[in-house]
Amino acid sequence: MRRFFRILHCFDRACSRGLTTSNSNSDPGSRQFSVIIPVHNDWNSLDGCLRALAQQEDGLKFEVIIVDDGSEEPAPDSIRHWNNRYPLSVVRQENAGVAAARNRGIQDASGDILVFTDADCRFQPNCLSALAATITAFPQHSCFQLHIVGDCSNTVGRAEELRLIAIQDQMLLPDGHIRYLNTSGFAIRRSHFTLQEGRLFDPSILRGEDTLLLVALIQRGDLPFFVSSANVQHSISLSFTGCLRKDLQCAWLEGRTFEIIAATGVRMRMTNNERLRMLRTTWRLSRQPCRGRLAWIALVTRQLLERAISLIYRGLHP
Repeated sequence: MRRFFRILHCFDRACSRGLTTSNSNSDPGSRQFSVIIPVHNDWNSLDGCLRALAQQEDGLKFEVIIVDDGSEEPAPDSIRHWNNRYPLSVVRQENAGVAAARNRGIQDASGDILVFTDADCRFQPNCLSALAATITAFPQHSCFQLHIVGDCSNTVGRAEELRLIAIQDQMLLPDGHIRYLNTSGFAIRRSHFTLQEGRLFDPSILRGEDTLLLVALIQRGDLPFFVSSANVQHSISLSFTGCLRKDLQCAWLEGRTFEIIAATGVRMRMTNNERLRMLRTTWRLSRQPCRGRLAWIALVTRQLLERAISLIYRGLHP
């Protein structure tokens, strides 16, 4: 973990240099971000996400595009009123899945930097300014993975914090790239990709579309650059039982995604040794009172369930 935080410190210093040395033509505040958020019935969570965006540093230019993926009720007025704080649009489509919703958001975006997040995520203070500084400081990079953190206000959130610290530490490379892509906080230059029928994500994938995108980036030799100072909090509103139910469904749906990935020859699943190393890391972290052993037990229970469902899927689809 010491190596992890040394790298984070180096990134923070680099981002600070980007803020202070950029000229007027590369001023981070002059960039236009398009924040794309898919939504399916989770309007309450989305309100917190939009509130956090309203608290970003003054002077940053960004728009927010909400893609309503066939929710039972249209966006309430409490959501639409945020357009008093920043440009906001709500696009409604028939339910087609999160990948299709993100693709639709791309089509309606006007920014040169596309930023993806989810309704249950909260951009922490100065998150977008840190991202802008990194983009300015490292013009050779086109894809950026933001630093995802957990909400430690409850056991489920503390378990998520343990998981995120361990996996981002394990996947971070010495050169600052990361073999990890999480659309809770991911950004890409629009000029980086050529739209194929207006798509960045495979709309046939119902779960794990971000992992499939990462595979495509790996094949191109273009891993995301990790922005340690741009923090996005994943705030889980589900109970522990609700998380287990969701894990069951997600692990099954991801089975199809990993079938496609396996055909590419790119290894994305952790080895048993990597899983054991992650367990040891999270066990050490759980000694801290702010996280606790109960969070570790919750995390391991969820991981074991996901692993079991994955093995069952592979057994039924040899």
